Amino acid sequence: MNYDQSLPTLPAPCIVDTGIIVNKEDMLRLLDDLEQVHYIYTLDGDLQSEGEGWLLEVFADNCQATIVTNQSLYINISSFDYLRISREETQAIIDLVQENRQLRLLPISSPNQILSQGSSLEMTNLEAMVTQVLSAKWDVQLDDEDDLFCP
Repeated sequence: MNYDQSLPTLPAPCIVDTGIIVNKEDMLRLLDDLEQVHYIYTLDGDLQSEGEGWLLEVFADNCQATIVTNQSLYINISSFDYLRISREETQAIIDLVQENRQLRLLPISSPNQILSQGSSLEMTNLEAMVTQVLSAKWDVQLDDEDDLFCP
């Protein structure tokens, strides 16, 4: 008898509105549908930076940094140990945590909200943003295919 067959299979986690996520694929899926966010970056509990921006790319790569600048966020989930989701009233709160630092994301809009609210974004601007995000994701995939290793 195979030892693995004798162990009971545990169900996959189910997280609704609150919980901690450590699986990188789950973190990617959760962040992938965010668009515009208010971010708060703290180090040892002290505010370091705060602002609003567009989440342009979410990826997992041990050789690249998470970058937040010029109202653009490029989130590398490999920069964080876990993701914590919570809720205050109707506001979702997403905390990316790594030891003594935390990047809090407060969603301002999602793709569905932007399209359903008849946003002031012109269609050409939306198309340009989508093209930029897709291009960045293709670049990452091409880099992965090249089997480049970081030093």
